[in-house]
Amino acid sequence: MKRIIILFAFLLILGACSEKDQATPNDRFQDYVTHWNELKFDEMYDLFSVNAANTYSEEQSVLRTQTIYEDIGVSDLEVSFEELTEEQLDVAIEEGTATIPFSVQLETLAGPVSFEHEATLIQQDDETEDEDSKNWYIEWETGFIFPDLKENGQIRIQTTNPKRGEILDRNQMPLAINDTIYEIGIVPGNLGDNPEQSKLKVADLLGMSTETIDTALNAGWVEDNLFVPLKSVLPEESFLSELLAIEGVQSQEITGRVYPAGEAATHLVGYIRNVTSDDLETLDADQYSANDKIGSRGLEQLYEEQLKGKKGVSILIANENEEDIVLAEIPVEDGKTITTTIDINIQEKIFNTFEEDAGTAAAVDPKTGETLALVSSPSFDPNEVLYGTSGNLWGELEEDERNPVLNRFSATFAPGSVIKPITGSIGLSNGSIVLGEGIEINGLTWSNGEGWGDYEVRRVSTSNGPVDLADALIRSDNIFFARKAVEMGAEAYTTGLKDFGFEEDFPFEYPITASTISSSGKLDDEVLLANASYGQGELEMNVLHLAMTYAPFLNDGKMVKPTLLTSEETGQVWKDELVTSEHANAIKDALRKVVTDGTARNAQDADFPISGKTGTAELKLTNDSSGDENGWFVGYPTDDQDMIIAMMVEQVQDKESGLATKKVTDAFKAIK
Repeated sequence: MKRIIILFAFLLILGACSEKDQATPNDRFQDYVTHWNELKFDEMYDLFSVNAANTYSEEQSVLRTQTIYEDIGVSDLEVSFEELTEEQLDVAIEEGTATIPFSVQLETLAGPVSFEHEATLIQQDDETEDEDSKNWYIEWETGFIFPDLKENGQIRIQTTNPKRGEILDRNQMPLAINDTIYEIGIVPGNLGDNPEQSKLKVADLLGMSTETIDTALNAGWVEDNLFVPLKSVLPEESFLSELLAIEGVQSQEITGRVYPAGEAATHLVGYIRNVTSDDLETLDADQYSANDKIGSRGLEQLYEEQLKGKKGVSILIANENEEDIVLAEIPVEDGKTITTTIDINIQEKIFNTFEEDAGTAAAVDPKTGETLALVSSPSFDPNEVLYGTSGNLWGELEEDERNPVLNRFSATFAPGSVIKPITGSIGLSNGSIVLGEGIEINGLTWSNGEGWGDYEVRRVSTSNGPVDLADALIRSDNIFFARKAVEMGAEAYTTGLKDFGFEEDFPFEYPITASTISSSGKLDDEVLLANASYGQGELEMNVLHLAMTYAPFLNDGKMVKPTLLTSEETGQVWKDELVTSEHANAIKDALRKVVTDGTARNAQDADFPISGKTGTAELKLTNDSSGDENGWFVGYPTDDQDMIIAMMVEQVQDKESGLATKKVTDAFKAIK
């Protein structure tokens, strides 16, 4: 009897140990959650109950979950649950079923998603163990993916493209806008009795090949009654009526990018183009696709991020016969409007003065630093790039000897004699030039001795008596400035140029090449020093910087930072105390006399007084052996002093004298 009691007690203990060793619902669901968090979908399916596995195949359940996760860009998945208590476990074991609440948090391409749900676990035979062994299995259903997703429901991703921001001038006039254009296309079934002849006419008018048209018409989605788009054109195109008279040709109004200033502002504003495969290698895949546009050149490229905006994206649950449910959403963010300090009226008027000539110009307010115009000529029409009908536009532009694709206002050039007021200011500041004090200069040439070899500085006219700063500016006397530069020395002159902003990054929103003293940044050769003093040698400037260097004469010795956006603070001092009031007045007086008595008499054509300085840069004195000459003029209205225009006209050697002066004067006359 005693042995029987001992054996019974042993069996009870063994049974109790067996129950303790058996996996609990907590253990099994922890296994499932671990696989879930680690995205081990195949191992998750192994924990399905018989009923769940019979109801949902692996493709309908865990592989469907995997596909959905990949489609919506799931990351940072975190599934968690609170374990059942001992009391709850006892009840579950007794009833053979357990309910465990769990929570899911994850990130998607449309933002975060979180939800609460319940998992039901049931006890059933464990096929991996002995026949009498049981284990806990998951009663999986579609709520495990998302609670609102029904069995036949779908997950849809909806993208909303942002509206591109516009570019405006200071007066809210458009430089780049979203406007109505026409999309021209063909309805294949309406092409009439002679479709090939109709396609030939369309191809000729749109500047495209019939092969391109056939490719569009043969796309897999095309049906006889569907509109097949071919090309977008501007509404004002003269050939539209002829085009729309062709059988089968139709137009649709769509929104497109339009550039009202045309070629007058192309290099400044830029344009948009199709995204390329190369672009997609570096661009944010969430924001750009092969069908998108991107800024190219100018402000369109510079402010692409602000103008582009951000795509909106929604993840929707679409159940049969029910309204879509928004699972996650990032609202669309339209691009921002960029408002510039540019005055399109001034921009166009200056551009028009160039006519067929090549060159560049900048207009600035000397007191505020606001940039009123940045011009590069020749140019091309950005609307023609987007909507033109020339089959070889880029080929024609690249073959043009005047190089219309070159942005000249962002480049640097030898300034010639327009640098002389700056050289004069430097000399006045360091004492090597004294107002009213002249030097004797004999003849048309000067050399400083043996170290110069055969090289001589040449001036355009002789003088009667000593030459002082005023006379040297009025007559543009190269020898005066060369001698004064040599007298003050390379270190003093270089320091003076750096005080005016040479050899440092140009502080401007738009990327513009910095002005340089020489290729090495030094003037360690006396001939180079002498030539630099009158804007030759290796000295180079960008046209906007050149305009700004005249501002200290009109702005109490201050050179303000040039601005491009109306959001920028104006009147910020870039360089201060560049010239005293006495010296500024003396130079202003001389610049007026340059027009009345000197080299800029063309500027007297205006019915208001203009002051300024002429210049001719002989490219043979730089690294160019062509013998070409660039003409310069920097001028401002003498009385108002509210605008400085700096202009360079290329290859003036065979053109009328003072061409740059004439063009600046014409611009002021048109603007006033």
